[in-house]
Formats: sequence, structure tokens, C-alpha cells
Amino acid sequence: MIWEPAWLDDQHHLSEGDPGGMLLAVAASAAQVRTGYRTAAEAGVERLRESGRPRAIVVVGMGGSAIAGDILAAVCGNGAPVPIVTVRSYQLPGWVGAADLVIAVSCSGRTEETLSAVTEAVRRGCALLAVGSPGSPLESMARQASATYVPVPASGQPRANVWLLAVPLVMAGASLGLVQADEALFENVARMLEDMAHRCRPSSESFVNPGKALAMDLAGSVPMIWGSSQLAAVAGYRLACQLNENAKYPAVFGELPEANHNQVVAFDGPLARRDIFAETQPHTLRLVMLRDVEEHPQVKRRREASERLAQDRDVPVTEVAAEGEHPLERLASLIGLGDYASTYLALGYGVDPTPVSAITELKARISH
Repeated sequence: MIWEPAWLDDQHHLSEGDPGGMLLAVAASAAQVRTGYRTAAEAGVERLRESGRPRAIVVVGMGGSAIAGDILAAVCGNGAPVPIVTVRSYQLPGWVGAADLVIAVSCSGRTEETLSAVTEAVRRGCALLAVGSPGSPLESMARQASATYVPVPASGQPRANVWLLAVPLVMAGASLGLVQADEALFENVARMLEDMAHRCRPSSESFVNPGKALAMDLAGSVPMIWGSSQLAAVAGYRLACQLNENAKYPAVFGELPEANHNQVVAFDGPLARRDIFAETQPHTLRLVMLRDVEEHPQVKRRREASERLAQDRDVPVTEVAAEGEHPLERLASLIGLGDYASTYLALGYGVDPTPVSAITELKARISH
């Protein structure tokens, strides 16, 4: 497939090339925040505080649903008084027991790995909160266990419902005293995502559209995506996954300072070299640095040194800075931009961003 940057400003192509409506789904992020807040409040998530603070919070989910657990952990931060662990598996860790809160997240409410983990959680006597589609097997299991269930009106691919799934978890964290988050905060986040949708709208031309501009940076490269904090790393992981699923495009993910102990060596490798005399350039590295407002002083030094090191070796660098004050606002600014960029990258290559045929085929093969 050939990269056609002109397609990003071709309204007919953007419409015809996205029959599943992934751009529309990304634009609906603000509405998802408001709906997620309202649905979780109606389900009684705030009553979690009545049971007291658990020993640990274990979020079980897969793929586009599991990222909700990572968002919860990032928003609560390293200072959270209890550990928050996301488990992407059929089984719970052996240490999980009755003193812990298990939060099950499944967009469809039918993910077999998640349902298996929930069965274990109920057997072990864990407190349970579940988020998923209404009328699903997950809801049935939660109701039978007398657990709180948040029936979110999700549609389409799980990755396109990230805020519907994540907001109830952040509300749960707030009810347990792990983070400050009230209705005003969620409204601020929704307005921030509305502003992002306006700036990244399809009719906005590439030279002023941050989503299209980031897609143009990524095209033709192998993105090495680094986050400069726990929060930025979650956004980086989300971006890598979105590039995989929306654009069917490879990406390397890392987090500072760990990436300085391994991935940085790739700056001296074959993908960092460019032949200035070649008529066409092969795919080469691009460092994509996601910056957070809150960076450890040593991590900030490592980030700046890493960017200089890359530039000294002619590895291009794209820096994306978080916006906002609250951790949820900053995370939303990074995730929102990445969601748009991955969708525009797909459309610039003539790829339909919605289907995930390889995943569907793989599931079919292992179901026999």
C-alpha cells in the first residue's frame, strides 16, 4: 500500500474509506465521557465506599477493554494507597482473594478470558464490580453475585468505546478515595475532547490539523513510542495498539527510564540508517515522545538526552505534550490525539480502520 497524504484532505475519500465510522466514533469521545459518568452514577458505583477500601484492585479485561484498567492506575498514580493491577488472562494471580476488589471490563460482556477470571473471583469471594453491555453473560454473572453492574451502551469495536469503559472505573477509584474526581472534572474532560474533535475534524486541513499532522509524521516510519511518566506510558501503549488495530501498522512501545536501558540501542541499528542517495527510502525509526507535565527530574534529563541522541543520529523526533492539570485531563489529551492520528494514518494508506480481520480469523482458528 502506498501513502497518499492528499487523501487526508479529500473529504470524499475520508468518508468512503471509513465505512465503519471510526472517525465518528473518535469524535464521540466527549459524549462517551458524559454517558459513562451518568450510567455509572445510576448504577450506584459511588456505593463502593460503603464496603471500605480493598487491599488491592484487580482489573480483568482484554484488548480495548483492558486499557480501562491502565487508565485507572495512571489517573490514581504511584501515590495510590492500594495497588491497581490489570490482568489480561483467563486466571487471576494466586494472591487475589476476599480482601480484594475485582473489576471486570468487557465491552461485549462476552469475552471468554474475562468471564473465566470473573468465575474465579466469585469463587474466591472477591468483591466485584463489572462494566459491559446490557443483557450480556457478564451482567448475568454480576447480578448472580449481587455485584454492581454498569450497563454501558457500547457499540462497534471495544477500542472505540474507551471512555465509556474507563469513566466508571475512575469513578470507582474516586469513591474509594484513590483520586479526586467529581462531575465537574468529567465535564472538563468532555469539553477538552470536544475541542480535540474540533481541531482534528476531517474538514480541517493537514497543516492545521494536529491529528493529520501526527499521522504524516508517522507515515513511512517505524514509530518507537516512549512515555515520560506512568500516565504518558499508558497513552503510548494506547497509541501503539491503535496503530496496530486502526492502521494495521507496526509500532514499538517503551517507557522511560526503562527504554534507556534497551530500546535506545536501536538508534545505532539498521533501521536508523538513511541512504541519502537512494531514490526511495525504506521504513526507518522515528522516536515519538509523549510528554507529561509531571516528570521525575531524572526522567526529564533522560528524555532530553534521548531526543538529542536520536537527532545526532538523524533519527527524527516527534514530541507530543499532554494538556490540562488533572491526570485524567492530561491522559485524555494524549489519547484523543493518538486516536485521531491512527485513524488518519489508516485512511492515508487506503486502509479501512474498523475491521480487525486477523483477530477474527485467529479467534475462528482457535475455536475449533
